[in-house]
Amino acid sequence: MSTLPGQAQEEPKDTTVAEVLTPDWPLDSLGRRTPRGTVQGFIKSIADENYDKAALYLNLDSTLQLEQDGAKLAHALQRLLDQGGEIIPYSLINDTYSGREDDNLGPNLDRVGSATVNGEEFDLFLEKLEDPEGGPIWLFSSQTVQRIPAVIEQASKPLADKVMPQVAVDTKWNGVPVGQWFFLLLIVALAYAASWVTIRLVVFLIKRGWRRAREEHIAGIIQAFTLPLQLYLALWLFIATTQRVGISIIVRQQFSQLTVLIGLMVFLLLLWRLIEVMSQYLERRLTRKRNQAALSAVLFLRRGSKIAIIVFGIIAFLGTLGFDVTTGLAALGIGGIALALGAQKTVENFVGSVTLIADQPIRVGDFCKVGDTVGTVETIGMRSTRIRTNDRTVVTIPNGDFSSQRIENFAHRDRVWFHPTFGVRCDTSPDQIRYLLVELRAILYAHPKIDPESARVRFVGIGASSFNLEVFSYVMTADFNEFLEIQEDLLLRMMDVIDASGSGFAFPSQTVYLGRDTGLSEEKTQASEEQVRQWREAGELQLPKFTPERIQELRNSIQYPDSKAKS
Repeated sequence: MSTLPGQAQEEPKDTTVAEVLTPDWPLDSLGRRTPRGTVQGFIKSIADENYDKAALYLNLDSTLQLEQDGAKLAHALQRLLDQGGEIIPYSLINDTYSGREDDNLGPNLDRVGSATVNGEEFDLFLEKLEDPEGGPIWLFSSQTVQRIPAVIEQASKPLADKVMPQVAVDTKWNGVPVGQWFFLLLIVALAYAASWVTIRLVVFLIKRGWRRAREEHIAGIIQAFTLPLQLYLALWLFIATTQRVGISIIVRQQFSQLTVLIGLMVFLLLLWRLIEVMSQYLERRLTRKRNQAALSAVLFLRRGSKIAIIVFGIIAFLGTLGFDVTTGLAALGIGGIALALGAQKTVENFVGSVTLIADQPIRVGDFCKVGDTVGTVETIGMRSTRIRTNDRTVVTIPNGDFSSQRIENFAHRDRVWFHPTFGVRCDTSPDQIRYLLVELRAILYAHPKIDPESARVRFVGIGASSFNLEVFSYVMTADFNEFLEIQEDLLLRMMDVIDASGSGFAFPSQTVYLGRDTGLSEEKTQASEEQVRQWREAGELQLPKFTPERIQELRNSIQYPDSKAKS
């Protein structure tokens, strides 16, 4: 055979297009059009002990060997592979006409395994040639074949054949001594037993030497790794042992697919167990905190992750077994897009749920206002949030809408705003207003539940039928029921002050007051004006603001709750 001419280098680099086009050359009867076909054909030929046919998978042109030496070279290559050599599993060998183009080996070379000669390891390569019809032919490269003759005379009997009776060596099944098949089962059992003992010993030492290993979540993670690592170690021991004891490459290559599948299964099993352990840990924590929204998200993500693992596992298993999953992936992608478009609202609500869980603007039990809805949050689900209103009705808001609205959470306030405005009669004198400003402010400073830094009372304007006095202060409580009690006490005290000033509350000008107006009390008016005069003469009129000494003197002088009111 001749090597590829220069024009063969001009094949299109897009392997997808090259595979779709119908080739101009006929099929090769030996299946050597692709690297995988060449390796499979060679293994089948040596299994049938047809070494003349196996020689047709070797590039003998540059070896300067006679034609009749090809069978010896094929047999020698088998013995070389039996003594510690390896070939890549079939599913990992390229199955296209052009071979691998991303391995930095050039367009005409593919690596398919390795072997050892005189303690020196070298790679096994296939090279692409061209047959008389112009089609690609993949053969074991000339540089690989040149390494074989040095092993022919040095090949020794495999260890597996040495320890078995001769009848088990001479009797063959599928080109392999039957004793090796039984030896293979023994290696499987020993590898699993050794891995079981090793992993159990490592886990025992970790638990004895690391205190945190006894903690619930750490112990769960260790338990999650135990079985996958045990299976992986058993697989590694099996592969390494079969190479060392000289199990035939025919047997090992038949089991290569199984080893890849087991490795993939171990990886997926590890992911599955880690997801289970982490979700259970989060579930326990969130249950203790009674965070139902986050708990729902964790359960949803756990189910989604497991479904993704199953789908990925099925696709990977089918690809490893040689099925073309490209069409299935494309259909899955199109179906996913269609599903995403159809479930747009569902996805929006799910994203809203994640936002609510991440930002936590509300929690179950919070009293809040969302848009025009006021009530207590009962549940935060994956799709919607339910609020119990003051009318005892339940309002369900989709989380997509909920997260986009303005949310006012009353449960997070640390104090409550007390801000009534009193409208007193228009015939109230200026000194009476001064009296009210002082006495009302004194109540705020004196009350133990009022923040003195925020307390103020101001004459803010003249209305159509009243003089308006604005009270501004914060009640130091987060409990709204307690605030209502304190507010009630403050309002009653302030009503007493307004009554003591000789003034009164103004009536709206639109209201027709038919009762007889007794007018202002001259006695109380004179008393309040006299009090203001005394404050002014003594320089103790606390306007426009109270002095720090007076504020300190008034602090907590009011008894709250009032013992007289209780009696």
